[in-house]
Amino acid sequence: MRDGVAASAVFCPAGPWPSFAAFLNERLPRVLDWPERIARGDVVDDDGRAIADAPYRAGRRVYYWRYLEAEPEVPFDARIVFQDEHLLVADKPHFLPVTPSGLYARQTLMARLRHTTGLADLIPIHRLDRETAGLVVFGVRRDERDAYHQLFRERSVAKVYEAIAPRGDGPWPRTVHHRLAEPAGENFMQMQVVEGEPNAETWIDLVEPLAGGLARYELRPHTGARHQLRAQMNALGLPIVGDRIYPVLQPHENPPRFDAPLQLVAREISFTDPLTGGLRFFSRSTATIAPL
Repeated sequence: MRDGVAASAVFCPAGPWPSFAAFLNERLPRVLDWPERIARGDVVDDDGRAIADAPYRAGRRVYYWRYLEAEPEVPFDARIVFQDEHLLVADKPHFLPVTPSGLYARQTLMARLRHTTGLADLIPIHRLDRETAGLVVFGVRRDERDAYHQLFRERSVAKVYEAIAPRGDGPWPRTVHHRLAEPAGENFMQMQVVEGEPNAETWIDLVEPLAGGLARYELRPHTGARHQLRAQMNALGLPIVGDRIYPVLQPHENPPRFDAPLQLVAREISFTDPLTGGLRFFSRSTATIAPL
């Protein structure tokens, strides 16, 4: 790893290339600075040694790191809520992606945590949108990863969110059901409510009226569709404050702004640990492990 980012590997087949730079230029032509990377020592062999200007050799792997010249710096820090030999739970700030994608590689929750903890196998068990703040659970050990992933596939995890949105008439609490589908075309980011058997279910309660016609809501999703809470609140005519996707998809900002976060936070998460059999309960303020 470098700065929490794992290296990418490229296998070197037999071929006529006189140098690694010539091979990499042909193999990965979208990267335009291979000679510079090699000169800096940013391409290494299996032993971690810089390949420098060594002649091309087939039958080996070389490693490089994903660099983004204009990666935005997210000016907020994550906080580790809990850590043991199996799990790490972090409180993610708004605007920080969980994993590398698009404009982000080092400015991600996974990269930052790998860098600060030195845990190279740290991997998220579930995801939050970049705009959403709150709890994210990471698996520490590679061989335990699937057992925890299975919890989410089987919907055996209880999650509680808080959101601020326009004040609705209710009745409260209520459970809402929708069928959400990914549309084609320019608005592919917006999940659409369509006819058919529901695939998104959320329990919603208005817990506190706020000034300006707003309210604080508690949301408990029972399914895990993409953008479920955002799309379902919007379908009720109660779009979450700060949402740049619902009800209107707003243009991408580069550089991004950090002054109007989405008012959605993952507050609590709990499940029966598939390895220890104990009840795991995490909130933004505390963590509990209780035997069955």
